[in-house]
Amino acid sequence: MDSEEGTQQPQLVLAHKLFLLTHPDVNDLDKVRLREEVLEAVVSNDMAPLFETLVSKGVFSLNLEVLDPMRIKNADELKKLDEKIADAEENLGESEVREAHLAKSLFYVRIGDKGKALEQLKVTEKKTVAVGQKMDLVFYTLQMGLFDLDFDLIAKCIDKAKKLFEKGGDWERKNRLKVYEGLFCMSTRNFKKAADLFLDSISTFTTYELFPYDTFIFYTVLTSIITLDRVSLKQKVVDAPEILTVIGKIPYLSEFMNSLYECQYKSFFSAFAGLMEHIKLDRYLQPHFRYYMREVRTVVYSQFLESYKSVTIEAMAKAFGVSEDFIDLELSRFIAAGKLHCKIDKVAGVLETNRPDAKNALYQATIKQGDFLLNRIQKLSRVIDL
Repeated sequence: MDSEEGTQQPQLVLAHKLFLLTHPDVNDLDKVRLREEVLEAVVSNDMAPLFETLVSKGVFSLNLEVLDPMRIKNADELKKLDEKIADAEENLGESEVREAHLAKSLFYVRIGDKGKALEQLKVTEKKTVAVGQKMDLVFYTLQMGLFDLDFDLIAKCIDKAKKLFEKGGDWERKNRLKVYEGLFCMSTRNFKKAADLFLDSISTFTTYELFPYDTFIFYTVLTSIITLDRVSLKQKVVDAPEILTVIGKIPYLSEFMNSLYECQYKSFFSAFAGLMEHIKLDRYLQPHFRYYMREVRTVVYSQFLESYKSVTIEAMAKAFGVSEDFIDLELSRFIAAGKLHCKIDKVAGVLETNRPDAKNALYQATIKQGDFLLNRIQKLSRVIDL
């Protein structure tokens, strides 16, 4: 792959800037700067197809003085690439032919022509024998899918990569695929699987083309907090040396994680409010902003109530540094949604927990499954008698 350690793919940097350019919370002055940076990136890479797409979406106005020179450069470079392919096919070996086709594929990737890039990558794949090289082509396709968050394309590529690994492949690429799949799971709200994949990749992370290591740790902590129990969180996240080395560089994240584990709820809410701005401005997490806020609050409220058979609303409000009315309204919503197992005694100002009986639930499930099995056996016996 082209990306060196610590270097994010330019197309993904551009995708993030395009996301911020349409974000309602980004101020107008920053948007002016972002628009200039996007235009500079598009022109410097001769991304004529992407420029036309952005014009159709209203990001830029049509400017032929900008577009025409890019088209001319694209046509000239494409002609040279086709000549190189023809020369390789006529005079050189299979390896050189493949390299020439790969160069054409990467040209289409660079200028943002997704359709032609996918077609050319398929042609290149037919010229490719080694599993590792085929995997590299899948990674290029995954990066294109992540550029415009084409989840269908990403899902197909991940399945394809897993099938390729059944035939072989090295551990470095397998570990990189885990991060790609983790990012896909996080972007599609499968936080549990995302956390598992990210945690598996902490000590072997090399996927710098997607994001820096700090961002990877940010995603790992956020997904782990809402999916792991306290014991697992302590072992895999709170005490993980790889996380401890960089968590201090990420604003609010250390306080967010440690205050939750140490039950410092007032500090937790303060850090949580600061982190929300980062989540809102992340293009993978932003669509799940409200969902994540609810899940985090469910975790923290459940953890607080776990220690009590009953507790006053006043005591809980004081612990979280909020008003009693706020706690009353918050808990009412979560209880109604079945997220919290407690009830509010408004007259006495008390919260009473009513945790579900795990053994009783298992007993009821067993009885239900047994009835279902008996019904199936009875139906089967009638068929046999006939």
